[in-house]
Amino acid sequence: MNVNIVYPGPTRRGRVIALHCSGAGAGQWRYLAEALGGRYEVIAPEHYGSESTGPWTGEHVFEIADEAARTIALIDQCKDKVHLVGHSYGGGVALDVAMARPDRIASMALYEPSAFHLLRQIGEPGAEAYAEITGIARRICRGVLTGDYRGAVAAFVDYWNGPGTWDTMRPVAQNTLIRWAPKGPLEFQALINNPAPADAYGSLAAPVLILRGEHAPVPTRVIADVLSDLLPASRIIAIAGAGHMGPFTHAPEVSALIGRHIVDAEADAQPRRQRRPRSLSEVLGAAAPPAEAMS
Repeated sequence: MNVNIVYPGPTRRGRVIALHCSGAGAGQWRYLAEALGGRYEVIAPEHYGSESTGPWTGEHVFEIADEAARTIALIDQCKDKVHLVGHSYGGGVALDVAMARPDRIASMALYEPSAFHLLRQIGEPGAEAYAEITGIARRICRGVLTGDYRGAVAAFVDYWNGPGTWDTMRPVAQNTLIRWAPKGPLEFQALINNPAPADAYGSLAAPVLILRGEHAPVPTRVIADVLSDLLPASRIIAIAGAGHMGPFTHAPEVSALIGRHIVDAEADAQPRRQRRPRSLSEVLGAAAPPAEAMS
């Protein structure tokens, strides 16, 4: 098994598995490892499409479960419960992992998880967001199919980071994303076609911290709000001034919040909004709770 970066904790109080976003790598969690101060072992496996893991095997139609398999294997090797962390695509994978091993999760911290399949299930509230994200997915797919990898990833980067971001990136970073480009369509289709029903998330009893940027794109904003109501022990915090890439642009703040959540969950000190799991129809019939502001 290829586990790319391990940040060892000298006291080995527990294990944190942190899943990076699309086109990034395990190194995005260095701030988190520092925030945890060596109190936890932080494992950051990289996804298919990264240089260390290599491309998807092509054995069958790629599914989110294929990406989750590596993390599930890591959990199965550990006798204690683990803390799951995920950003964007990594957050979508983390949710699938938690559904596969619900009794092995000590806590979850998700920054704008890309659970795009939920947008199809919530009807009118998700229609605009679904149209937006499938539009960018089509743009990426067209670029990859025609060989315009640069154009595809430029559109991808500018969507999540803001217009003009691609042009300001260093050539080495651009080239890394261009090499990742063929994986992009696989990730989009796996997230959009994830068969997990929204009501199933009510079975996840572990405490969940949902983070989103103040300037989150519509799709991930809607998903964060819906998940905060579907998950029975969750709370949501908006990071002032941040967008979708908050774990990079606001790394110290985001890492501190995740670290505190993990420590509190370990001590069972975090106040939980533990409640009867709500069905999707109940969620849609009530306004989502407002996110706490974090400046």
